[in-house]
Amino acid sequence: MIVDFHAHCFPERIAKKVIINLSQQSGNIEAFHSGTVDSLRAQMRQMGVDISVVLNISTNPRQQTSVNNFAIETNSLPDIVSLGSVHPDSPDALGELERIKEAGLKGIKLHPDYQGFFADDKKMFPIYEKAGELGLITVFHAGVDIGIPEPVHCPPGVFKKILPYFGGAPVVAAHMGGYIMWKEAIRELEGVDIYLDTAYCFGNLPMIWASRIIESHGAEKILLGSDMPWSRTDNEILFIKSLGLSQDEEKMILGGNAARLLGIN
Repeated sequence: MIVDFHAHCFPERIAKKVIINLSQQSGNIEAFHSGTVDSLRAQMRQMGVDISVVLNISTNPRQQTSVNNFAIETNSLPDIVSLGSVHPDSPDALGELERIKEAGLKGIKLHPDYQGFFADDKKMFPIYEKAGELGLITVFHAGVDIGIPEPVHCPPGVFKKILPYFGGAPVVAAHMGGYIMWKEAIRELEGVDIYLDTAYCFGNLPMIWASRIIESHGAEKILLGSDMPWSRTDNEILFIKSLGLSQDEEKMILGGNAARLLGIN
């Protein structure tokens, strides 16, 4: 089973606008699907992906309900697992976490850069504690965001400080623990109980650093991710297969770890 743990799509009425805006904001990078859930699923079939985990982000408090409504709707599709999101400035963030859990979503995505908070800001601790209490998976954008390069709101070193607030519930640091901050990811995250995903690594993360991160962190804590539509899942699969890993390690990274984490048989 191939599971892409880091993909994006948007409601059809806004997908085209969102793709254009995000592409321009990030230096006119190419999008590999049109932004809708149907176009993502079509690409999945072509690339041999069985399941994509769609990471939705509430970029302002007003969006929170509609973003999660979309997540709940798409989560009913057989090959999509959608995660919800809460905004730290929403007065109902904790209540929304309960709604997310009750709706059957497996977790949430937080993007400190887009949502305007530092990962170790004390105002976030009640949200982390609630997510942990509910047993939700929490995925963080980690490291640099090429559309909002400074300041970095979630560097790899911050996770040691915030992980205790989750009470042992799963946390994922996207982009191998910190995009363009991979040396720090090795130094700060070795031995830390956190998952890393491989999103947007193809063509960006040198193979030697990818191998060192997997070796230091353990293949059982690495999740295939693409960041679709911004990087093709099949390219990210080829990247993993180029690293000289054992067959068991490849199997874990390409889907086994994600299936276990998501409770998929």
